[in-house]
Parts: sequence; C-alpha cells; structure tokens
Amino acid sequence: MSFIKELNLLLKARYSLIYISTCEEDRLEYSVRNCIKLGKKRVIYTWNFIDGFLNTPNVKGLGKRNPLQALDFVEKLTEETPAIFLLKDFHKFFNDIAITRKLRNLSRLLQTQSKTIIIVAPERVSLPIEIRELFTILDFQLPNAEEIREELERLLEVLGQSLDIDEVNSLVRACQGLSLERIRRVLSKIIADKKTIDTSTLNTILEEKQQIINQTQILEFCSPNYKLDDIGGLANLKNWLKQRSESFSDRAKNYGLPVPRGLLLVGIQGTGKSLTAKAVAHDWQLPLLRLDFGRLFGGIVGESESRVREMIQVAEALSPCILWIDEIDKSFRQSSSQGDSGTTNRVLATFITWLSEKTSQVFIVATANNFELLPLELVRKGRFDEIFFVGLPVESEREKIFSVFLSKIRPEKIDDFDISLLSKSSKDFSGAEISQAITEGMYSAFNEGREFTTEDILGGLENIIPLSRVENKKIRALQEWAESGRIRKASANF
Repeated sequence: MSFIKELNLLLKARYSLIYISTCEEDRLEYSVRNCIKLGKKRVIYTWNFIDGFLNTPNVKGLGKRNPLQALDFVEKLTEETPAIFLLKDFHKFFNDIAITRKLRNLSRLLQTQSKTIIIVAPERVSLPIEIRELFTILDFQLPNAEEIREELERLLEVLGQSLDIDEVNSLVRACQGLSLERIRRVLSKIIADKKTIDTSTLNTILEEKQQIINQTQILEFCSPNYKLDDIGGLANLKNWLKQRSESFSDRAKNYGLPVPRGLLLVGIQGTGKSLTAKAVAHDWQLPLLRLDFGRLFGGIVGESESRVREMIQVAEALSPCILWIDEIDKSFRQSSSQGDSGTTNRVLATFITWLSEKTSQVFIVATANNFELLPLELVRKGRFDEIFFVGLPVESEREKIFSVFLSKIRPEKIDDFDISLLSKSSKDFSGAEISQAITEGMYSAFNEGREFTTEDILGGLENIIPLSRVENKKIRALQEWAESGRIRKASANF
C-alpha cells in the first residue's frame, strides 16, 4: 500500500497520534496535502521549536520554544475544524513527563474529534513506554522511480530538453536511493557545470550517491573492478551465477521469474569469496553495497534495530543492487547474544525476516569462514537461494589462478613461467596465498635488480605456511558439510 493511501486510511479511522521518521520534511508535507485531497477536507498546521505554529488563525508563532503550549493549542482548537498537526522536532521532548502526560490526555480527546497529530522526526526513536501504545508508526520511503521520473521530466521541460526513454530510465535508476532534495541539488550542480542533463552526468550522480551512502556509516559504496573470469576455478558457482545474470531484467520479470534472494559462501579464508561478491556486481552491472554488521550494533536501546531498518531502507531504495555482507559469522555467533540484553537476537530476527519476505531486487552475497557458528535460523532453506562451499583450489584450478595473476602482472611474458610446476608445488595453498607467494618472489628479484622467474615464486611458496595446514580440523568440518549435500560445492573438482 502506498504511503498516501495508508495515511488516508489512518485518518479515516481517526488514528490520533502518528509517528513518521524522515529527513524530507517538505516532501512529507506535500504528500500529506495530497492525502487530504482524497478524503475529508482538513486544515494543516505545522509547528517547529524555533518558529512555533506558522499558520495559526490569531497569533503567528504560537508555541514558539514551548512544546506544551503547542499541545494546548491542539486541545483548544474548535472540534468543528478537522485538522492535522505536523509537529517537527517534537521527539526531543518525549522524556518530559509533562509532554507524555499531555499526549496521553489528548489521545482520548482526539479520538472523538477529527484531529490528528503527526510527529515528524529524522530518525525513529524508542518511544517512552507511557505513550508507546498510543502511537502508530508509519514509514515514509525515499522517492520511488515514478516520483523521480516526474521530477526529471519537470526539470527537462523547464530546460527545454528532451531525452529518449532509455536515457530517462538510466537517470532514474542512478537517482534511486537519494532524497528528492538531494536529487534536485545534484541536478542543479550538473546544470551549473554542463548546462544540460544527459547520461554523461551519471558519474556525478553516482558520486553524490556514494557520499550519501557513506554518511550512513552503515553501508559502504564499493566500485567493483573484478570480473568472474578473474577468479580461477569455482565452475559450479560461476555457472549458477551466469544463469541468473539477467534475473533483474524486464524480460525475467515478464517471464514470471521470482526475484533471487542471494547466496551464502562458506569456506576457507583467501579462496575468493569476497572477490566473488565484487565480480557479481561487475558482471551484472549493479551497484555494490558493503555492509559491516558490526556497525549495526549501537549502545542506545533500540538503536541497533533502527540501524537495521535504515540499512534495509537504503538498500531497497537503491535496488536493483548487490548487498555484500563479509564474514557474517563473526557478527552472528550462536553464543553472541549472551550479555547484550538480547540485542543480537533482535537484530538477527529483523534481518532474517527481511531475507525471507523481501520482494525488492536486492541480491545478497554473504561470506563466512566458519559455517558451524552461524545460527540455524539463518542458514535454513528460504533465507538464501543457495549455500556454496568454497574449498581450496585443486591443481587445475591453481593453474588457472597462477595464469590470471601472472597475466595481469606480466601479460607479455606469461609463457616464460612454468605454471604447471607452480601449481604442483602449491598444494594446500589458497588463492590469496598464491598471490602473496608471487609478490614475495617479485620482491626477491626486485632487490637483486632483475626480472622475477618461476624459481623466485617457488621460493615465495616455501616461505609461506598455508593456513589450511594449521586449520585442518576446521577445514575437514566444512568439507564434511559439503560432502553431506547440506551445502553445494562451488567447484566441480572437489
């Protein structure tokens, strides 16, 4: 249900206290005014702490720096006048017993009158228990594609420009995830610089979006610079991903394909799990957002759950996109809920419910090193489309890994290296350890003032103790999970 329809329904049902979290006060007020056009005519009064009420009939600025006086005006306004009161900054006074008591008294009165108080705040705070049951919380999402399209078309009309439908669609997708005010600012910046709007301005919009996402301090906007072909081995995983490369296209939607949820990659460190997330975003040509789960946990009661909701809102606004969650096992240990007043369990519940029920085009790539530490409710069927085990590369895959690395460093001299010997000599090495061995060999040759050779890389291999030889027990446990069929093998060669 759209925001306007849902708000109109609440007004018809005489919901007296509504809480809406958004930074877009002007757009919200515009939406509320559109809402009242659908139903009974109402007067809208707006209040903020500095200016008080801006449109009271007798005294301008009534309730200035006095929230209690603002509620007195709500109470005393004649009941024959249906009204909506938009109160900004008001959430700052919820700890005042006079305010909470007044709201409780008012709630009974307003139920018999056509009056509704809407608290507008930039974030969803934990409501005091005294008034928690009185408020209805309503979500006000970032502008959708249709709203952005209307804004772009309005601006193009003012500029006297015209773009074809594909160019407009590209600009709309680029702007998704930004507030309407941000969209107007970045478009104004583009016009001031280039005097026109076209698809060449996508990078400027992308930079603005990256700044906003990074400001959340929860999500990080990443620039993927790897392709699936840059990853050696993992044939099963690559085939699975290539089959779904057009999952978010209009053709897939018209075919009736369900939106893919995502995948969980478990396995040994350094085997290319994180690299896969970057490669998927590159090959599917979708934005890549990295989520650090540690940043979701805050010290204030209710703050962690609020951050999860903010993360979901931003990710869905940017859809279609890839949401990369690295080392999720370190955040969701089965024992981590002890001593944190249940915060971990609440965050987990919110996240896995979204995983199961989301309909937005957000494809999740989560990685984990220790499968046994993940909560069972996270790995059951229905949370992810598939769980893949990424093991150590076999000899043929190590040949591919050496070829990929060396072709990037010395593309013109790749035939000078004995890749077959190197792959045989690197048993139990992960892709990351192979890369480090090549680097060690390069340093040795560089310090001697010559070109590095196969022998230098072999020396680098001898200086590295593979993690797999230290973590044998953990690796065997992961392999047993894969052999049991509980999780799928990423490589056909295990």
